[in-house]
Amino acid sequence: MKTLVLASGNAGKLREFNQLMGQVGLDVQAQSTFGVPEAIENGLTFVENAIIKARNACKHTGHAAIADDSGIEVDALQGAPGIYSARYSGQGASDEQNNNALLNALLDVPENARGARYQCILVYMQHAEDPTPIICQESWEGSILKSPQGDGGFGYDPIFWVPTHQTCAAKLDKNEKNRISHRGKAMQAMLKALQAKLGN
Repeated sequence: MKTLVLASGNAGKLREFNQLMGQVGLDVQAQSTFGVPEAIENGLTFVENAIIKARNACKHTGHAAIADDSGIEVDALQGAPGIYSARYSGQGASDEQNNNALLNALLDVPENARGARYQCILVYMQHAEDPTPIICQESWEGSILKSPQGDGGFGYDPIFWVPTHQTCAAKLDKNEKNRISHRGKAMQAMLKALQAKLGN
C-alpha cells in the first residue's frame, strides 16, 4: 500500500480519509507521525491554504500528501469568517467562542438574510513541486440560526441550518451528514479523481 500523508493531526479526519482512500490502495498517515511542523497558512483563499499545507507535508515527508481547508461563508458578512473560520474569535478559540462571535455579528440580521454555506477544498499533491495538484471543491448551502441547537458535529454545526433536512447540522445522523456535507462530497470527488489518476 502506498503511503499518503494527511496534512492534519485531526483523528476524526484521519479515520474518514483512511476509510475512503483504502479503496484506491492508499494508506493515510497523519503528518504528526512524521514530525511535520505546522504550515504557516498565509494564503488568502481556501485553495491557497490547502496547497500550502499539502506542499509542506510533501516537503517534510517525501510522500504524496492530501490537505483540506474548509470553513463557513456568511452572505451578510461578505463571506466572513471564510478562511478565518477556525480562529474567528481569536487564535486558539473554541467552537463555542466562534459560534458566539458569529451570532453576535448577525444579531440584527433578519432570518431571510442569514444565508451561509460551508466550503471544503481538498488538494492532493504527488510531491512538493507538483505543478498540477488535484483540487476538489464542494459546498453545503444553509443559513445561520439565531441560537445553537443539538450537540453533535463540530465547528459551526450547532448554528448551521440545513433546509433540505429541516434541522441543524449538529442534529444530523453522522452517516447522513457525511453523505451530504461539503467535506463528504469533496472526499467522494477526490476519490473519483484519484481512481482515474492511479488507474484503480
